[in-house]
Amino acid sequence: MRLKRFLPNTIRGQITLIIIVALIVVTLVGRALEQWARDAAPDMEDIVTRVDTMAELLKASPPDTREAILSASRAAGWNFSLEPFSISESFTGPSEPEGALAMAIDVLFPADNLRPPVGGWRTFWNGERVIAAKVDDDTLLVLSGFPDTILNSAILNEGPYYSVAIVVLIAFFFIFAIRVITEPIKRISEAAMHADIANSSEIFEERGPVEIVALAHALNAMRSRIRVMVESRTRMLRGIGHDLRTPLTRLRLRADRMEEGPVRDGLLSDVMRIDGLLNEVLKYLRDDYATEPIQRADVASLLQTVCAEFSDVGFPVRFEGPNRMVIDCKPMAIMRAVTNLCDNSVKFATEVTVSLRNCKADCEIRVTDNGPGIPEHLRERVFEPFFKGDEARPHGDAREGKEDFGLGLSIVADIVHAHRGAISLSDNAPSGLIFQILIPTHGGNRTTSEAK
Repeated sequence: MRLKRFLPNTIRGQITLIIIVALIVVTLVGRALEQWARDAAPDMEDIVTRVDTMAELLKASPPDTREAILSASRAAGWNFSLEPFSISESFTGPSEPEGALAMAIDVLFPADNLRPPVGGWRTFWNGERVIAAKVDDDTLLVLSGFPDTILNSAILNEGPYYSVAIVVLIAFFFIFAIRVITEPIKRISEAAMHADIANSSEIFEERGPVEIVALAHALNAMRSRIRVMVESRTRMLRGIGHDLRTPLTRLRLRADRMEEGPVRDGLLSDVMRIDGLLNEVLKYLRDDYATEPIQRADVASLLQTVCAEFSDVGFPVRFEGPNRMVIDCKPMAIMRAVTNLCDNSVKFATEVTVSLRNCKADCEIRVTDNGPGIPEHLRERVFEPFFKGDEARPHGDAREGKEDFGLGLSIVADIVHAHRGAISLSDNAPSGLIFQILIPTHGGNRTTSEAK
């Protein structure tokens, strides 16, 4: 926590700090690695320079003194020998992989203004690495017995710094990208996925660098504006719905005073249809499920109550599942969703079953019927408000003379999404539909289930 006080609060400042710290680390670590490399491996350019110097010395010396000079150099640890110049024709280079690596090194780290030795920087003779320099047209000075290495002064001087710079910058920026950019964006993305317009609290956490805080603040402000806009339009629609009831009542009274006939029956039918539509719209706009708090509730008891209410008025709705299952949910909203599903099923089916099952992280509710079903390509759209597909189940309730305005399933979908759950449709064998609802239980250890 104390370290955060000294960190810049902007992404630009933190990147600048990373570069400065990286330069310091590269300088210190690179210098240590350079010294270690010089102690651990010979400098080939230095060796070539000594071979050239020895060749010049032998060239200027009389032939009878050359052997004495070579003996003195061997005593000092330098394995020099004079060979005919013709042996240079038997010199070989490195293998193909080593040759490619040596070529890449020569390009990236060229030698410092040195003439390459006879046969090149990596020359082999009789299977041994050698360095050769021309003494005269007939004589060649050959040095052998040194470690086979590809290092030169350029690599020893620059290589450690390049290597440390690459590793340090990659490591620093990787950590920076995860902690400062990736994690906040992921947090904002997850909050946006589960955003609830009805909730007035700020869902995007405003912490981190200035740019991330500004983004979260802008998203919170946008969400507040959307919420205000939705609430104002909802209030307007509610007001219009209530205001239409007065002239609708007058129309019904005037129609009742008319003489019996097809005109009167048509007017009353239209008045009833408009009144039903207003009731459905106002019920849909009420959205009390959005503001209901999440609490611990026995969902099995809720479903049993819904089934009992339908059974009491003669509808064939039965419950299957455990006697008790306690989860975190919105109890009244769950009852409303299952009621709407059962109400939709009893219009078209003679058997309806509400089942409950504990699926570890989810609570599964199924409403199964034996009705005519819905084509697969319309199953996603049935949850849209006011959707009516010609190929879907017949609309209307012959028993009560009521028309379905396509809002019941939309309410179900909204309730499930308010629980961060999922709803799906599938076929029931041999006929009918299965409405499946998955409600998160917020951890298996928070769900209590007792078998029937």
